[in-house]
Amino acid sequence: MIHQIIVGVCVTNCYLFCPNKHECIIIDPGGDEVEIISRIKTLNVTPLGIVLTHGHFDHIAALGKVKEYFLKKEINLNIAINRDDNFYLGDSGEVINRQILDFFGFAQDKRYINYISSIPQADIFVEENDTLFNTDITIIKTPGHTKGSICLYSAKDGILFSGDTLFYRGIGRTDFPDGDQNSILQSIKSKLFSLPENTIVYPGHGPTTTIGGEKEDFYF
Repeated sequence: MIHQIIVGVCVTNCYLFCPNKHECIIIDPGGDEVEIISRIKTLNVTPLGIVLTHGHFDHIAALGKVKEYFLKKEINLNIAINRDDNFYLGDSGEVINRQILDFFGFAQDKRYINYISSIPQADIFVEENDTLFNTDITIIKTPGHTKGSICLYSAKDGILFSGDTLFYRGIGRTDFPDGDQNSILQSIKSKLFSLPENTIVYPGHGPTTTIGGEKEDFYF
């Protein structure tokens, strides 16, 4: 089961993926930690860990506060990210994310400044074909939006969490320092478009779509 929570000023899709009735994986906690935690409580599930599709501030903002809350409940949530995006976290995370906030015009926005002053480090570095937290969620590395962007695929459920790689009738922007349009197009065409066409795509922003629908209207 999938639960979507729209968070932050960039209207980011945070997801709770529940592989069973008792547990969930937190995907991209990009803000509004109170809402994320409240939804987990309402569902009465135990989080298994946190996975980040990439390291941009609007996908990681509430990372520290969510982790801290569950630590107080004696639940240590491991944070998973691809190594190529690790510099967005930990000691280097505040500097690089302040630069991106400035790029977006949010340099003085306290809703984000307060978050990024204490970004935790990653616990797990995931690579192509790794699986997550004893589920069938499989990593697909899709560089382009960032060098370490990943998508999360469940063949059993026919779903893909695409982060900011693939949107409904669109793709992620590549005008950041580590973005590359040729790479994102190659990632989409060679990896995502090889998935079954009825795969439901849950993007980092905007509505859901399908692989088949995106292949049909792909004009890049």
